[in-house]
Amino acid sequence: MTELGQPRIVVIGGGTGLPVLLRGLKQYPVDITAIVTVADDGGSSGKIREDLDIPPPGDIRNVLAALSDVEPLVEEMFQHRFKTSNELSGHSLGNLILAAMTSITGDFVHAIQEMSRVLNVRGKVLPAANQSVVLHAEMEDGTVVSGESKIPYSGKKIKRVFLTPKNIRPLPETIQAIRKADLIILGPGSLYTSLLPNLLVPQLGDEVCRSRAKKVYICNLMTQAGETHGFTASDHVKAIYDHMSCDDFINIILVNKEEIPEDVQLRYKEELAHPVHFDLEKLTELGLEVVHADIANLEKGALRHDPQKVAKILYNLLMTETNRRYNA
Repeated sequence: MTELGQPRIVVIGGGTGLPVLLRGLKQYPVDITAIVTVADDGGSSGKIREDLDIPPPGDIRNVLAALSDVEPLVEEMFQHRFKTSNELSGHSLGNLILAAMTSITGDFVHAIQEMSRVLNVRGKVLPAANQSVVLHAEMEDGTVVSGESKIPYSGKKIKRVFLTPKNIRPLPETIQAIRKADLIILGPGSLYTSLLPNLLVPQLGDEVCRSRAKKVYICNLMTQAGETHGFTASDHVKAIYDHMSCDDFINIILVNKEEIPEDVQLRYKEELAHPVHFDLEKLTELGLEVVHADIANLEKGALRHDPQKVAKILYNLLMTETNRRYNA
């Protein structure tokens, strides 16, 4: 707990799921640290990463925007994506600003800190590592696909994912945040390409395993073609355990209990995505406390976790945990 008496919460992930969750959490009196993947190699982030040899800024940009407390127009400008026929095409202004700030300060983490001040960010945003990493997937047939953006399109079932180079180092700030956390949140987000790339950073995943804080996994609402086709909720948990040095570190899993509307299911079926089956018996056998609630929300045609509902559940879990720990 901080000097201000605020409980500390660490959220680990990336992709589109993490910003949705953070927009809800920032409304509560909690000290937030978001640890964000740096394995992205597609789109604007991939171009900047390749041209400037810096970590990809896209996931960091989205998290900064989600935690920002500025006028809506400023956030909209930061998130603006150029639609031109020249070299700016596809780039978001926020990615370019983070790249420029990295060039000015000479350090990606320093650039994030400066942008956090400019955007009046509520919390701390940290990359999983202060360098670009490459995500690889070994498929069940033994072939290896390299590159986060390519993995979901291989057409093969993933056996495991791993990172290069081997000498990746986590930031000291991320290790400290994990050690001081009262609650650690994993997800939501793509299992193999958004969540696991963080936990696979040497020492970072080990610290999560060792942490005395309760660990909550927010399970995805839908399966994802090329990653988790046919996966149940317990399959998601087992895949995480298969990549870690410990196999029982998740304490709580948050799942959606409401049926996904048929018209929404049909829309996702075209993407070969289906609602994740929450096999409660197997989750219980894994020793997990299962929290199931109505947490799904349809936003602009996309199924997302409801930021307010999820944040309220997490805050209540956090209060229960901190009261137990500090009043024991």
